[in-house]
Amino acid sequence: MELDQLNYLAILVAALVANVIGAVWFSPKAFFPVWWKLIGKTPEQQPGSSNMAYVFGMTFLGVLGYTFGLALVLEVITVAHGSLGVGIGALVGAMLGLLIGGGASLSHRMFAGQGFKVWLLEIGNDVVALAVVGAILAAWK
Repeated sequence: MELDQLNYLAILVAALVANVIGAVWFSPKAFFPVWWKLIGKTPEQQPGSSNMAYVFGMTFLGVLGYTFGLALVLEVITVAHGSLGVGIGALVGAMLGLLIGGGASLSHRMFAGQGFKVWLLEIGNDVVALAVVGAILAAWK
């Protein structure tokens, strides 16, 4: 496998879509109010820091990183087994999100004292976003 085999436009588009999914998932009309309360914040407290551009920029870099990582995994699978369908791309993304992302973040939430419900809301976003990312990357192979 060579890095020039990757579709960098697909990676960028998939990362942008994943960020939109996160924005909708954690919007005031969706899960943000519940999540905010579960992490011990009051409605009067403002989210983020004084530099929200930094917060959103770092968030995008993180999403771009996992999108690139998923593209690498899908490329390895493609080299080993041939072309992938959109469904397999979505399944691989969802499984990596749940099993690796979810497994890694579970202990963080537990030791932070934020509990299972916080983990469930956060990993739900990750699994959905990674499934969509996997589908996009597989569709553009």
